[in-house]
Amino acid sequence: MDLENVLKAGKNRAHWDLATAGAMAHSVRHAQIPLIISDPNRPDNPIVFANQAFLDLVGYTEEEIVGKNCRLLQGRDTTEENVKFVRAALDERRVDTVELVNYRKDGTAFINALQIGPILDDDGELIFFFGSQLDVTAKRKAEAEARKLADEELIHRLRNIVNVMSSIIRMSAREHDDVNDLAEVVEARLRALSDAHFETIRKPEGQTLAFDTLSQRILSAYAPQGEQQFQLSGPSIALSNHILSCVALCLHELATNSVKHGSFSADGGNVHVDWKVQANEDSNRLMMTWSESGGPAVAKPERSSGSRIIKNLIATVDGSFEMDWAETGLVVRAEFPL
Repeated sequence: MDLENVLKAGKNRAHWDLATAGAMAHSVRHAQIPLIISDPNRPDNPIVFANQAFLDLVGYTEEEIVGKNCRLLQGRDTTEENVKFVRAALDERRVDTVELVNYRKDGTAFINALQIGPILDDDGELIFFFGSQLDVTAKRKAEAEARKLADEELIHRLRNIVNVMSSIIRMSAREHDDVNDLAEVVEARLRALSDAHFETIRKPEGQTLAFDTLSQRILSAYAPQGEQQFQLSGPSIALSNHILSCVALCLHELATNSVKHGSFSADGGNVHVDWKVQANEDSNRLMMTWSESGGPAVAKPERSSGSRIIKNLIATVDGSFEMDWAETGLVVRAEFPL
């Protein structure tokens, strides 16, 4: 049934004039969001109108959808819990929203953010139900992938922290024969390690941190022999909040790897971090180089889950991360947008 006729059929109950019915019909028909209207006064509450946006979403023609109940869109992964939720909202005549799995005519599933509600006449009697739909499949998929990446990063970092703690204790034991001295040194270094993680990753909103300060803080926490094991060179650059976590995670990962396998695992090992700002046409970029020397023989690892996670995270802020397993020691070149 054409929408004007649908609305005209209810005009006596809602006291709409023909002009009002025509205006409402035009607005609903051309709305960008998918919309349907159903008539609960008919058997099985059939759809009596569907706009073009809805037809485009589900792939049915108007002839195929009008006169049918909305359960036509349900399928294998539509949960009974969500179906009961919709029924309850209709029975209670309330406006409500639920996300449920629906299916197009071709059988493809999508996550439908469905909002439903009653249309009442001037006396409060139910005339129609409306339903608006929004395909949020891509959004939910992106959120799930982001959560998975964050979970992988958290698990990876927790494992690394345990490994780094073991390395710090082992290397500190080489320097101190006295148990009490060893305990004080280990406690101080582990505290510095934990402070570096919490302070650099969970920076308060609105606060910025300079790259040199961030690098000093992280490397001081990881280097078993302190500041004599690393050198920093570059201008003071304030890091914006949108890249702070990625830069900090990159430095944490590199320092962790160095403690376990690289220069920080050797008494004569050394790390040099230098950086500069490169001006491009559209933005300035932070160019960082991490160079290790004096460590054990370098060999490219068979597994690279840590570097993969960091690469993925840096890619989300339009940066880059490349590792060079040089004979003299690991060299990493990273780039971040400023």
